[in-house]
Amino acid sequence: MNDRDYLKILLVHPLGYKKEAAEADVSRMATIMPPLGLAGIAAYLEREGIGAHIIDCYAHPESDLAISRYLLEKRPAFIGLSCTTSGFLDGVRIATMAKGICPDIKAIFGGHHISAIGERIPEDFPVVDYCVTGEGEVTLTELIKSRGENAASIQGLIYRDGQNGASFTGHRANIADLDALPFPAYEKLEGYPGAYKLPIFSYPHTPNASCISSRGCPYACTYCDRSVFRKSFRYNSAEYVYEHLAYLKRHFGVRHINFYDDQFTFNRERIITLTNMMMERSLSMTFNCVVRAEHIDVDIIRQMKNAGCWMISLGIETGDEGLLACHRKNADLKMLEEKICMIKQEGLRVKGLFMLGLPGETEESIKKSIKYFLSLPIDDLNVTKFTPFPGSPLYQNIHELGEFKEDWEKMDCMHFLFITKGMTVDILEKYFSRFYRAHFMRIKTLWNYFTMLWRSPDSWRRFIGNLGGFIRFAKSDKRLGDIDG
Repeated sequence: MNDRDYLKILLVHPLGYKKEAAEADVSRMATIMPPLGLAGIAAYLEREGIGAHIIDCYAHPESDLAISRYLLEKRPAFIGLSCTTSGFLDGVRIATMAKGICPDIKAIFGGHHISAIGERIPEDFPVVDYCVTGEGEVTLTELIKSRGENAASIQGLIYRDGQNGASFTGHRANIADLDALPFPAYEKLEGYPGAYKLPIFSYPHTPNASCISSRGCPYACTYCDRSVFRKSFRYNSAEYVYEHLAYLKRHFGVRHINFYDDQFTFNRERIITLTNMMMERSLSMTFNCVVRAEHIDVDIIRQMKNAGCWMISLGIETGDEGLLACHRKNADLKMLEEKICMIKQEGLRVKGLFMLGLPGETEESIKKSIKYFLSLPIDDLNVTKFTPFPGSPLYQNIHELGEFKEDWEKMDCMHFLFITKGMTVDILEKYFSRFYRAHFMRIKTLWNYFTMLWRSPDSWRRFIGNLGGFIRFAKSDKRLGDIDG
């Protein structure tokens, strides 16, 4: 490995499936989110004197050639792959390809799937040399600077110990001060920000971008993977977030931000300080965020609106209060309804986030969800198919709760791989279709989307441009259809 560059790494975000399928992937038509985790790690590595290059296969499916060229020209000692569950096997394929080009390159895997599965990864997949668990900035820096040696002394690392076995060096303490981290290296994402798309009809302006201003979540819902941040919840200061937004505006012309924080308004004072700064030193920028109903009131909603908030999303999950109480705290549908009405009364858009197929789901509970949804003044809707991810509390005993086909490549919330007792996949698929039809067949929904002609003209351009793909997707599943009741 004398000709290797030991202080250089190629970071890759796998596509997750065959590149030939990317053009027909309806989820990519609707949204392409930048790999903010990789961009953050790249910025940290660069600050520590380590060269980092990013190739995002999800945004650019034809990336195998780019990976090959980079490996041949730059000859980095390491390749790092950040993997979701659905993208992991594609990551294994890419690592195998990389070792075919550079036999002595070391493959480092990280991401939620890696933290959740642990030592099984290098034991079952010999192409994997190291696994970085939890937050990767410091662990990856130490590993690269040590040239991959003395792995046993680096916390947060899983490495192959012997021919087949694997050892875990123990959890590394989470980064206490998130403000000490550099802004993500957005400039390393090819085509940024234009190559990335927020969900259609979820923004007024372009260019737009995504941002995460916290890590973790203070709650412990049964369906959420907490393997990376575990029980911690930390956030950037209001001052840091404002400077982050100013950086995006100054360098990339960003006019709208979608905050992907799980709990954007959890710290009320932080949001008040941030929104005051946005009003006093205007960036002419709008934003969306996700909140829990417990952490908003009319004053904070008005404050956010005055600072440029355009849409608020809430995780509702199900309209069956008994089912909801089995999976999260504060299962109060009346309170949720009041807060959603409050947001609408203040003139903001509302997006409802639902989930079908949770353990304990029944036809009756789905009917309650649809009825509850139709009673709410919700502008936009997202319904996901429950997936028991490794790292979530439900995963531990999921086979006792129903039938689960653990197909990692399809664990993307777009497939019903878990079928709770008393249900079938056909019933779940039919109600999934019915849920969306209930939304799109409403006159007020159609009018709402019509107003997007002037409120979000770029969304309409994208919708029309991808109309054929959306129609093909709708027709592709013959199980979709009406159902009585």
